[in-house]
Amino acid sequence: MSAICGLDCAQCGFRDQCEGCAETGGKPFGGSCVLAACCLEKGCENCGKVFEAPCRLKEELVREFNALGIGDMEEVRDLNALVGSYINLEYTLPRGQKIKLWDDSRVYLGNQLCKKDGSGRCYGLTADENYLLVCEYGENGSDPEIVVYRRRRKACGLPNVEKWGGTEVKE
Repeated sequence: MSAICGLDCAQCGFRDQCEGCAETGGKPFGGSCVLAACCLEKGCENCGKVFEAPCRLKEELVREFNALGIGDMEEVRDLNALVGSYINLEYTLPRGQKIKLWDDSRVYLGNQLCKKDGSGRCYGLTADENYLLVCEYGENGSDPEIVVYRRRRKACGLPNVEKWGGTEVKE
């Protein structure tokens, strides 16, 4: 099994459920991977080694997350490849509607950062070609709240993907 982006598959906790990135054309869990798509489109000069060398997509997303200016969030320094089923929390909207924002079968870029306020809560960051999400949650993803969810500009020369999470939000 091998990854298009250069991730070491032997170190991945999901390798038993993965069909292989290179073997599936960048869709190891059935849905697309934001890093594989960028590498396949030759989005930067370090494709195939994005965890060893600078990656334009990761750097762009780090800048976008830091530019949000969330006061008690640590500086974002890196992002990890995360499978949707691992990060796809269910949120309660103001009118009580429950929603998940991501597709369990895709691979996103994200990270977890502890809040600076000492509350024990964390920020969860997730991004794909189209959207940035910063959420806040307690231990093991409990009581998640959306802090920022916004459309982003095109990244890495990839086309925007309109299908996300399979859920339609009606306000």
